[in-house]
Amino acid sequence: MIVDETAFEELVRMHRGELHVHCYRMLGSILDAEDLVQETFLRAWRARTTFQEMASPRTWLYRIATNTCLTALARRPARMLPEDLRARPPDREVAWLEPYPDHLLDVVADSAPGPEAVYDQREATELAFIAALQHLPSRQRAVLLMRDVVGLTVAEVAEQLETSREAVSSTHQRARAALQQRLRRARPPALSATDRRLLERYVAAWESGDLDALVSLLAEDVVLSMPPMPEWFAGRATVQGFFTWAWSPEGPGPFRLVPSGANGRPAFGLYGRAPGGQGYTPQAIQVLTLQGGRIARLHGFVRPDLFGVFRLPARL
Repeated sequence: MIVDETAFEELVRMHRGELHVHCYRMLGSILDAEDLVQETFLRAWRARTTFQEMASPRTWLYRIATNTCLTALARRPARMLPEDLRARPPDREVAWLEPYPDHLLDVVADSAPGPEAVYDQREATELAFIAALQHLPSRQRAVLLMRDVVGLTVAEVAEQLETSREAVSSTHQRARAALQQRLRRARPPALSATDRRLLERYVAAWESGDLDALVSLLAEDVVLSMPPMPEWFAGRATVQGFFTWAWSPEGPGPFRLVPSGANGRPAFGLYGRAPGGQGYTPQAIQVLTLQGGRIARLHGFVRPDLFGVFRLPARL
């Protein structure tokens, strides 16, 4: 059992980062993840006298975190990206997926998963991966994450969820098949010198208001979304039409971009002209997917409340 407060604080220090990102993967929300990881450690502290030394503290904490998330998911709507609304039943409530800052992922990037993991930490935090997860039933989601990301054995997952090994194997098989239908697995390569020049040109286009220069950087089949706006735009011409309207003199420009990183991808904090023209205020967290020397996906999360989480300035 764990009765010493110092020993418990060390457990929190060692495992908080990976439990935080685990809760994010389960819920699709960084703010929900923060609440649930706090609830996890509160439950763990209350149950510390029941912890058996022969068990792994990490596995014990994952059991508490996973069941805390499953309880939360039972009363919360699924989180999606706007382009996922195509597959959403019309009567189903929806909330929006949130980005995850790379500086938090860096804390757990080098943690050693179990021997059965098939995804690494960054690959399993890609926006496409997180979005695909949200379409799985919550129990399938939990089993897939614990098996393929955390790397727990079938026996460990069965014990965590208080079910049989056969049930875990069957659920895992269904979850993998459903995920593969939505996700074309491709580990993102490290940014090349060409990619970095592309991002420099992207920033220059935004800050100079050069729409033609921006459009030249987009893939032909580019997708643009801006949660919580439900609309999304597909194709270079369609995206150009939207920006022609958005970058009009009546719009929030001129703009400034501050580099960041989210979900293992290049990201920027987008700032628009402040009221009265004095300085710039937060507008959106942009997350980019680069492919073939072009911008293939541009997700602009219109969430000024997340700028603090991303360690971005509150004003320029």
